[in-house]
Amino acid sequence: MSDDFDRRTILKAAGLATAVGLTPATAQAAQLKLGPARPFSFAGLKDQARQMAKQAYAPPPKPSPEIMDELTYEEWGKIRYDTSYALFADGPQQIPVTFFHLGKFFRKSVEVHVVDNGQAREIVYDQAYFEMPAASPARKLPKGVGFAGLRLQEPKNGPLDWRKNDWVAFLGASYFRAIGELRQYGLSARGVALDTWQSGRDEEFPDFTKFWIGPEQGDTVTIHALLEGPGIVGAYRFQMARDQAVTMDVDCALYLRKDYIRFGLAPLTSMYWFSETRKGDGVDWRPEVHDSDGLSMWTGAGERLWRPLNDPPRVMASAFGDNNPKGFGLMQRDRVFDHYLDGVFYDRRPSVWVEPKGNWGKGAIQLVEIPTDDEIHDNIVAMWVPAEPTGPGKEFNLSYRLHWKADEPYPTDLARCVATRLGNGGVPGLPRPKGVRKFMVEFLGGPLKDLPKGVKPEPVLWASRGTFSYIFTEAVPDDVPGHWRAQFDLTVAGQDPVEMRLFLRNGDQLLSENWMFQYHPFGNETIK
Repeated sequence: MSDDFDRRTILKAAGLATAVGLTPATAQAAQLKLGPARPFSFAGLKDQARQMAKQAYAPPPKPSPEIMDELTYEEWGKIRYDTSYALFADGPQQIPVTFFHLGKFFRKSVEVHVVDNGQAREIVYDQAYFEMPAASPARKLPKGVGFAGLRLQEPKNGPLDWRKNDWVAFLGASYFRAIGELRQYGLSARGVALDTWQSGRDEEFPDFTKFWIGPEQGDTVTIHALLEGPGIVGAYRFQMARDQAVTMDVDCALYLRKDYIRFGLAPLTSMYWFSETRKGDGVDWRPEVHDSDGLSMWTGAGERLWRPLNDPPRVMASAFGDNNPKGFGLMQRDRVFDHYLDGVFYDRRPSVWVEPKGNWGKGAIQLVEIPTDDEIHDNIVAMWVPAEPTGPGKEFNLSYRLHWKADEPYPTDLARCVATRLGNGGVPGLPRPKGVRKFMVEFLGGPLKDLPKGVKPEPVLWASRGTFSYIFTEAVPDDVPGHWRAQFDLTVAGQDPVEMRLFLRNGDQLLSENWMFQYHPFGNETIK
C-alpha cells in the first residue's frame, strides 16, 4: 500500500549541541547529542501546521541516495540501535525509546525531539548510537542525517527483556503499529488515507516528518507528530498506554491544500489472502493466511455488522453509510493455531478497534479490498470518510481511541459470526447444478446458547440479486453450546458482485449480528 516498501519489510523491522539543563526524567538522554531548547506545545504544533498549509509543499529530505541503495534489507538488518542510548530508560515509567536507522526501504529522514518541561530539543543523529559492521555503508553517511523512525521498548520493570521487545513503532510514511495482548505485531494504522485506489486519482502518502517524544505522564507515553504531504499538513498527539493490551488516544488537526474524493480518517491497513471461506487449488500449503478476517462495525443506531474480508478478483470499495458511528475495526477472530499452522503466528495477530470520541457526524465506513497473490502486501484498508466535502483551506479535527487487543473492547451480546464457508451448491449425493454456490455461515454464543430444546433459529436472508434455495439451520455437531450454522444456496447469473445479508432470529427476538458479504461469482475460485 505504500510507495516504496511492503508490509513484510515493516513487520521484520519491528523487530551538535550539548544536553545542558536536562531534568532527572531525561537523564538517560545526557548521552545523546541534543540541539537547543525551544518552546513546544500541541497548540503551537497546530498553529505551525495551519501556517504550513498556506505554503508550498517541501518534501522531506532523502539524504545520500547512492549510499541508501547500498543499505539493502540485509545490510540494514545488520544495524542495531545501542540501547545504552535509549531515551527515557531511567525515566519514571522506565519505558525506553529507541530509533530506526535509514536504509534503502526507509529513505526519508525524520526529525526527533525530546520534550521536557515545555521545552523541546532535537536529538541529533550520530553513528555512535548504532552498532554496525565496520564495512557497513551507513558509515559513509554524513553527520546529522536523521532517523527513519522510532519505537517504544517494553518497560524495564516488566516481564519481557526490554532490549529485545518493543510495543509501538512508527516507521515509514504515516504508518504506525502496536502489539496486542497476544504480544504480536500485525496490521498497521495510518495517520490518514488519501484517495486510496480512487479512480482517476493517484493515492497520496503523506509522511510523519517530525516527532516530539514526552513527557511521560502517569501510565502514558505521549508522542506528537507533524504530518506533511503535497495536499495536507497535520498535527497529531498520541497518548499511549501499555497494559494487557495497548490503547492509544489520538487527537489530530488536519489542514488541506487541495480536495480529496476519498478522505480516509482513522485508517487501518491489513492483509487478507485466503481463509476457510475460499482458496484456490494448491495456492499455498497453509489452511489460512491473513492478519485480519473481517470488518466489524457498531453503527450509530446500535446495529452490529460483520463483513468477512475478500481477496477480490479486482479492486473493490464498499461504503457503509452511518451517522455518528460507535466504532469499527479490522478483527482477527480466528484464534486457532491449527487453522494456520504457521510459525509467524497469524493466530496471535492483534485486532484493532477505532472508538470515536465526540460526534463524527455523517459519513461512511469504507472498506477497500485489493487483489493479492502473496502475503507480503497490505491489501485491505478500512477508514472513516466524512460526508463533509474537502477542499483548499478546509480544516478537520478528530479524536478517537485505538484499541489493540485480541478481541473487540465492547463485544456484542448477540451471537457472532465465526466462519463463512463456500462450496458447490446442490444436495450431496445428487448431480450438482452449475453456477450454484453453497454458503455455510457459522454463528456462536449469545442468545443461541439459551434456545429451548427443539427450537431452531430462523435465518433471514437478503441479496442484491439472485435467488436463494435449500435454506436451513442446524446446530454444529461439536458439542459447543450455542454453535449454529445457516446453510443456503445462491443461484446468480453473470459476474457482477452480489451483496448479501443474513441474521438469525427466533420470532421477534434478534439472535445474531448481521452477516454482510460481497460474493464475486467465478472470482478467484472454480465452480464445476
